[in-house]
Amino acid sequence: HNVTLTEGFYLGKYEVTQAQYEAVTGLNPSEFNATGNGNRPVEKVTWTEAVAFCTQLTTQEQNAGRLPSGWAYVLPTESQWEYACRAGTTTAYSWGATIASSNANWNHGADPNQTVNVGQFSANPWGFFDMHGNVREWTADLYQAAYPTGNPVIDPTGPASGSDRVFRGGSWSNYSDGTHLRSAKRLNFTPSDRLYDLGFRVGFQQQ
Repeated sequence: HNVTLTEGFYLGKYEVTQAQYEAVTGLNPSEFNATGNGNRPVEKVTWTEAVAFCTQLTTQEQNAGRLPSGWAYVLPTESQWEYACRAGTTTAYSWGATIASSNANWNHGADPNQTVNVGQFSANPWGFFDMHGNVREWTADLYQAAYPTGNPVIDPTGPASGSDRVFRGGSWSNYSDGTHLRSAKRLNFTPSDRLYDLGFRVGFQQQ
């Protein structure tokens, strides 16, 4: 299906790190807590906590006078996430049709089977790191198996109702042939799920 995005947005070039999460919330829930090195992605964060982080960060930046009026930190929509992940490509991954151990942090038998510091693998063509692998990433959208539908879809924000939220990107724990790391792969968890390979990155846009 085709998706058309008519609104500009920004997206974090890295997954939110443990140091960043702790600076905003005072907490670090991560399984792979890198003491003295907060550059690993934060994980074991629920969807609800990821949204709360964005809200708290927005408030802090507004109070500090660093946020333009009407702008806020948010989770990206599912379509925004995939747009940034693909970075103009149409292949299964942003680098091509197949995946190797040098492309991303995934369970191919040679990696440490846990998170690594963000930015250790090459960025995609638009400069985003770890869109494939390291940790899976929450998006804003509610999940619907057949969503998005229609051709084209204009600025989709997910279905109006549902219980689960969409996550994207695959993680260090995905194994076998790496299909869970494909740009198009979409899966779902409940907003209260807390897993050691699930984190997020922030979007930034006008509200």
